[in-house]
Amino acid sequence: MSKDDWIYVGHMLEMSRKAVQAVQDRTREEYDRDDVLIMALAHFVQVVGEAARKVSNEFQERNSQIPWHQIIGMRHRIVHDYMNVDEDVLWEVVKHDLPALIQDLDKIVPTES
Repeated sequence: MSKDDWIYVGHMLEMSRKAVQAVQDRTREEYDRDDVLIMALAHFVQVVGEAARKVSNEFQERNSQIPWHQIIGMRHRIVHDYMNVDEDVLWEVVKHDLPALIQDLDKIVPTES
């Protein structure tokens, strides 16, 4: 396992937390009216996917509870098909999938003493 894996996984955790925090007190209606928030969330999710893409296959295999392929696939969708990103899917990812990802990553990221 590479030191870089921990850097990338830490970055996934940090960006996931930022995305979840950005919608913490927001309603779906507020999200729908806020283009800046939508773009920020798309960026956070894209960065999570980019970091996941850089994690070694060995690390991914040892931590198979993380949905690596789906995370990376979402990144590809945002980057390569940015005009067709489904805002409903983005909202669901941030409100439901990222909190679960944060919990899973918290279990594997070493804590600092």
